[in-house]
Amino acid sequence: QPPKDGKSAKNKGGNISKAERERLQREADEQRRREEEEARVIAEREENERLERERIQQEKQEQLELKDRERREDELNELRHILDENHSAVTAWESECRDKAKWERYMRCDGSPDPSVQPEINSFISLWREDSETQIQQVLENCALALQLTNELDFLLSEGPDPSVAQQYRETLLCLQSLIHCKLNQATEELLKAASSHSDIETGNMQTVVQDENITLCLWANLNKNPRFKGFRFEEVGLGFELPKPLAVIDVAVRILHTRYDHLSHHSEREQLQRRRSMMEAVLIPAIESIAAVQDEKMEGEGEGESSMPVEEDSRSVGSDSRKRSAVSVISAKEGRKSSSVKSLEEGESQMEEITTALEADQNGSDSSPAEPVIDSADVHIVDLQQFTPLGGVFYFDVFHLPPQSHIVKSWEMRELLETGLQVFPYSTEQSRAQSSTSVRLDEHSSTVASLPVGVTVALPDSILFLEDPHVARWDPIGQHWRADCISEASYDAETRSISFKMNAFYAFTLLQESYTNMPFQSWELRPLGQDSALFTITGALIEVSITVKGKQCMLHMEERKNLDHLLGKWMSPSDLQKAMRRAGINIFVNEYSDKYVSINPKDPLIEHTVYEQMALMSSAVAFSWSRWNTQCRQEHLVLQACEQLEARPVAEEAWSLYLLGAQRNQHLKMKEHDDSFSPELAEGSEFHSTFLHMLRQDMSTEGQARVRQSHYLYTDNVQSLLCATRVLTYS
Repeated sequence: QPPKDGKSAKNKGGNISKAERERLQREADEQRRREEEEARVIAEREENERLERERIQQEKQEQLELKDRERREDELNELRHILDENHSAVTAWESECRDKAKWERYMRCDGSPDPSVQPEINSFISLWREDSETQIQQVLENCALALQLTNELDFLLSEGPDPSVAQQYRETLLCLQSLIHCKLNQATEELLKAASSHSDIETGNMQTVVQDENITLCLWANLNKNPRFKGFRFEEVGLGFELPKPLAVIDVAVRILHTRYDHLSHHSEREQLQRRRSMMEAVLIPAIESIAAVQDEKMEGEGEGESSMPVEEDSRSVGSDSRKRSAVSVISAKEGRKSSSVKSLEEGESQMEEITTALEADQNGSDSSPAEPVIDSADVHIVDLQQFTPLGGVFYFDVFHLPPQSHIVKSWEMRELLETGLQVFPYSTEQSRAQSSTSVRLDEHSSTVASLPVGVTVALPDSILFLEDPHVARWDPIGQHWRADCISEASYDAETRSISFKMNAFYAFTLLQESYTNMPFQSWELRPLGQDSALFTITGALIEVSITVKGKQCMLHMEERKNLDHLLGKWMSPSDLQKAMRRAGINIFVNEYSDKYVSINPKDPLIEHTVYEQMALMSSAVAFSWSRWNTQCRQEHLVLQACEQLEARPVAEEAWSLYLLGAQRNQHLKMKEHDDSFSPELAEGSEFHSTFLHMLRQDMSTEGQARVRQSHYLYTDNVQSLLCATRVLTYS
């Protein structure tokens, strides 16, 4: 039988599909209601489970917080006791060392005076001043002795004597420094008087170099007066000069005196420090007065008005006060420590917070930008000695009148004697645009030469590591500053490690490097090497520096060893190492002004200092390292990595754990360093602790705890001084 046509089948199907559609719709609605009900039940169950987990977590959190509060006082007291014992032991040892040094100085029988005994040092100065000895070698020996005395005076001043005694030491120090330079001038004059008898056959002039470990004296006398003379280079010491033509035909002598010590910068540092203090007082005193006035008005208003306050505001106030008290209670464990900056912060914390708040409010939101260096903005050429560091000593570049030379007449040596001493040739320091565009000539009436630039070439001292091309600054004797003006055409040759430049007159000059060119730090690590031994490594912006700490001494290690043999691999005290590294151009240390020149990660200095104290206590058995999450948390929290390490080898990457540290609470985090996001969740089985010390000890082995207990107080103080001097938690 043939099939029915499609049209009739479609119509019939259409009649059936209407009822079918209604049935299907009812089934779909029923299915949707069942799914919605199932989803609601699942969501309700999940919500209940979440609430239950949160309840359990909250109960656990409350139990941990309660446990932490119950043992808080005991932990703080134990930490305070340990720190006080170490501090007392270090103080007693330092006092014993001072007494021993005084006795050894008293028993020294080498004929040198004791600079702390005023009659002795005054007699030495008077006798040396009256001494007519001008032979250069004897003068250099006497200057070496005087430099030893100045170093002793610097050490005595660093111990913080009474103000009257300190003033006496400073006056003696300045007198010795002035006398050293005076004696070198007298020796220079004596050499120049005999210039003709020591003239060079080839050039017809006299050139000589005299040096010892402290001084290099380069002297050139113009005997030939050759108008084609351009300049001269003292090859053996890498110093040279260029003279303009008018000076080449005059009886003059040129001296380049390189002193490896610096007796000029401290004049500028003292003046800049006084200016900083006066400017800070000018800012803070009005702020304190205005805050006091506002508080007085507020108290009067509260007395006259209603005494009730909103509950929320009251609770916030209580929370803030408790946080401050907790911070101080943690920090009180270090009372009596040597850091004066931290002590002053602890004593006036609340007052300074109010001042800072008032100042930030007046700055119209400029609190995120670093504060400007406090220097004389009216003169941009003055070198800020907080931003730049003079390296390699001072180069005194002078031109003198050539003293009358001797003449042989019928076997008699005749010389005109002058009582004026060494006379500086008055090379003009005034250079106008008109003079620079016209020919330069000798002024017969004034015996001066209009100022054309004089050239200088200096080989960088071998004992200095310049991380960048050096800068040049010249000394202003009137303003007592290093200045960057009057210097032109400076060029640095990296192959010969020499710098050439021109000045519009003869000045003392020095080489500068930015003090914080190796900051901020990229990373750091403190790793134990054994009992009372650790390796402190800082990866800076340009170079990596490692310091081995063993007992009370330190040793510097670097991959860049060229010309640093005098510094690398030598055991020194922490203070001596810091001075030596700064003198060598390797600065990883900070001071109270460093944050003005370095982009930092600001942290509460009280909390930071307390963490350094506890890191030092644990450093024989625990390794510490930088964490990228430290920059993500606020000022009142610190994040770092730590783990127990009992073997002298690098720490395995998976061994590190993260710790979140604060004023009230320290906790071991569950997350790892390379996680994508930060989470304050506690590590499994961990608890809150009021100190970092107890936080670390809870998971430490018996051997590790024994190492910590046996740590020597001098080693602990050594590590702490390095951590406080570098402040790696803020400057990384």
